[in-house]
Amino acid sequence: MAIPEVQPTSDEAEDRRDTSPVNQFRRAIYGVPVTLTVSVGQRRLSVQEVLDLTPDSVIALDSRIEDPVRLMVDDKLIARGELVETDNGGIAVKITEIAEEADASEG
Repeated sequence: MAIPEVQPTSDEAEDRRDTSPVNQFRRAIYGVPVTLTVSVGQRRLSVQEVLDLTPDSVIALDSRIEDPVRLMVDDKLIARGELVETDNGGIAVKITEIAEEADASEG
């Protein structure tokens, strides 16, 4: 699966030349790994239902296969997307929308 190439904006190119401590800190945190969780659905179960689960159990979720999935970082919605199959038979997420809350928290 190809990774889209993103061209830096003039602001980003200028940020790379800026050697101020603030900019050095900003650049340093860009490399911090975060866990991205893709949520395809959910189901509320009682404790007894959880304890009764076996390796062959099937849990129906509250969504359909064609429904959008939610991309979350630390339980914060950052985007929505759709599940797609990769060339090698795996699954991936195609981003269809960036969450407005994520846009508002930037800057």
